[in-house]
Amino acid sequence: NPKGAFVNKFEVKIMVVDRATLFADQYFQGFSPAEEMNYEQIILDHYFYQKRGQVETMPQFKQPISYVLIINKQSKKIFAYQRSQSDAHYNEKRLAGKWSWGIGGHIDQIDIENGNPLLASLERELSEEVVIDAYDPPQILGYINDDHTEVGSVHFGILYLVYTDCKTVRPRDQEIAWGGFLSMAELQEISESSEAAVETWSLISLAPLKKALGCE
Repeated sequence: NPKGAFVNKFEVKIMVVDRATLFADQYFQGFSPAEEMNYEQIILDHYFYQKRGQVETMPQFKQPISYVLIINKQSKKIFAYQRSQSDAHYNEKRLAGKWSWGIGGHIDQIDIENGNPLLASLERELSEEVVIDAYDPPQILGYINDDHTEVGSVHFGILYLVYTDCKTVRPRDQEIAWGGFLSMAELQEISESSEAAVETWSLISLAPLKKALGCE
């Protein structure tokens, strides 16, 4: 595409995998630890690309998303952010206004250029979404599947942790109202608040995150 040309996001080809293939040996709802089942390898062995507009409402296909949590090594605080309440700038209206501590996006065909497209997508999303100087190699925690929501039914999360020495990480996106490091206790408080809406995948990731940080 010419530089500056508008690209219709629904025309972009994204990575998908057949639901039946992905869950052939084991289905789960919620979280599945990485050591129990290697869904990452199933995805890498069987993925293909479809136009996003064709699969956004087709649960027979799962769209893999590399979903990464950023942790400060010293404080063990977690990067969290709140999307803007106004959906005027936000292209995924189903998530507008919500809190999240995961960064992720669809895996595009360009991500294949760097070997493992799941990790390539993760690195691309981090560079696009936040200002972060450096971070350690990503660690895979497990997988997220939520078939109880419209968004979740067509997506499948590969949950990663990234540790950084950076004292501050800032969101780049104008759709983000606030972003910064919060403690596990603060994330728990937001999760339990009746006034705060939290992205479902972030809620699902809380228990494995606690375990990884030794907060149980």
